[in-house]
Amino acid sequence: MRTDGIHGFYPVVDDVRWVRRFLPLGVRTIQLRIKGRPETEVRRQIREALAIAANYDDCQMIVNDYWREAIQEGATWLHLGQEDWAVADRAAIRVAGIKLGISTHSPKELANALDAWPDYIALGPIYETTLKKMPWSPQGLDRIGDWKTRFGGPLVAIGGITLERAPAVLAAGADAIAVVSDVLRAPDPDERVCAWLDLFRERP
Repeated sequence: MRTDGIHGFYPVVDDVRWVRRFLPLGVRTIQLRIKGRPETEVRRQIREALAIAANYDDCQMIVNDYWREAIQEGATWLHLGQEDWAVADRAAIRVAGIKLGISTHSPKELANALDAWPDYIALGPIYETTLKKMPWSPQGLDRIGDWKTRFGGPLVAIGGITLERAPAVLAAGADAIAVVSDVLRAPDPDERVCAWLDLFRERP
């Protein structure tokens, strides 16, 4: 399953080594989200990730946060949180032709995102998540359908979603599922990735 370039299974990784590891398994949408690294290291990893992704047809390599580096390194996809979008050079992003995804956690943030005309929006956390401390309560499944109706475009669900919970999330209206802990913290990440890919291959 895919929607406007965003494939249904959407792992979010913290190091380029995961990009190198997961793309050969069949992953075709992946986000590189690096935190707390020197700028030179961030740029190197973005450059390397984009070079790896270029070897795979129809692969969406999404850069998180670093919009300047994304533009300079020739990225085609960018994901920004609300705070990052508020201070980013929006004109430069649009001139560069980069497709944009924006995180949302509340009706106000959805309204902010809609003003940006993003190529997709992310809603989260759907379930309780231990990945990071968040000020928002779990959104729940009902909000997925609500967001989908208001936006009308591709909706990515994120936060506390496991493989076992995925069918309910998709049934609620999500077009894609962003996954972090369920893959990166799995005993065998490669096996877990393949199970996720199988889930989406089985969908009509």
